[in-house]
Amino acid sequence: MGFVVPVLAALFAACSNALATVLQRRAALTVPQSAGFRPGLILDLLRRPVWLVGILAVIAAGAGQAVALATGPLALVQPLFVLELPLALLIASLFARQPLTAVQWWAVAGVVGGLGVALVALAPTGNRTDVPLDRWIPTLAAGGGAVLALTAAGLRRPPGRTRAACLGLATALCYALTAALMKSAVHDFDDGGWGALLTGWPTYGLVVTGIAALLLFEHAMQGGPLVASQPALTLGDAGTGLVLGVLLYEEHVRTGWWLVPQLVGVALVAAGVLALVRTEDPATA
Repeated sequence: MGFVVPVLAALFAACSNALATVLQRRAALTVPQSAGFRPGLILDLLRRPVWLVGILAVIAAGAGQAVALATGPLALVQPLFVLELPLALLIASLFARQPLTAVQWWAVAGVVGGLGVALVALAPTGNRTDVPLDRWIPTLAAGGGAVLALTAAGLRRPPGRTRAACLGLATALCYALTAALMKSAVHDFDDGGWGALLTGWPTYGLVVTGIAALLLFEHAMQGGPLVASQPALTLGDAGTGLVLGVLLYEEHVRTGWWLVPQLVGVALVAAGVLALVRTEDPATA
């Protein structure tokens, strides 16, 4: 029963993010493509009502994620966001009035089943509330450096699979870092209220990484096919969140022979994700 609240809150956040993904992708495909990093892309998108509705869904997802991170381990919460992809496909199919195919339903089952197997085998525990600065500094330096390197590599390539994959993975790293900072900020709020939240550096750190994630996401959606960007985004966010939970927040996962079902679960998730993004994307219909 201890993980009921974080799981339900994470599922709500995943649903909201899925809706936001569908709406933001529709909006991103209606504005001119850019060869480089263009902050003005957001100004173009602000003129699209569907994008603004997507932002409201992002805000709702953030609230759900904050509740989940306040009550459960990062290593549990972030992997649940893998469900965002099948949920987005279901939502997009409803918008397009185009039912999923048998292959897509099997892929959805693979993602859901694989995630369940992996999480049961991992059994993440722990909810540390205080992470010293000497852990944050190398984590943020390594994460920020990786985001900059992936962004630069992606923008040097023309629109296509490589560009979309690099920007998708950079977005995933920003999402995971935002979640880690959000967990710390939420606990600051629990300990000291609004004063601690507004004076704590993690609050402003998550604003920076959150804005970076938003910009990178829109460019990843424009940068190439979904089959390249979405697996990097989905699997990268879950994997990085799990690593940050273990290394940064000292959460515990099972090892030993449990690695076998964990790998089986991850393989099912990866196969399901790849199968989903290789099918027709109803969001563009």
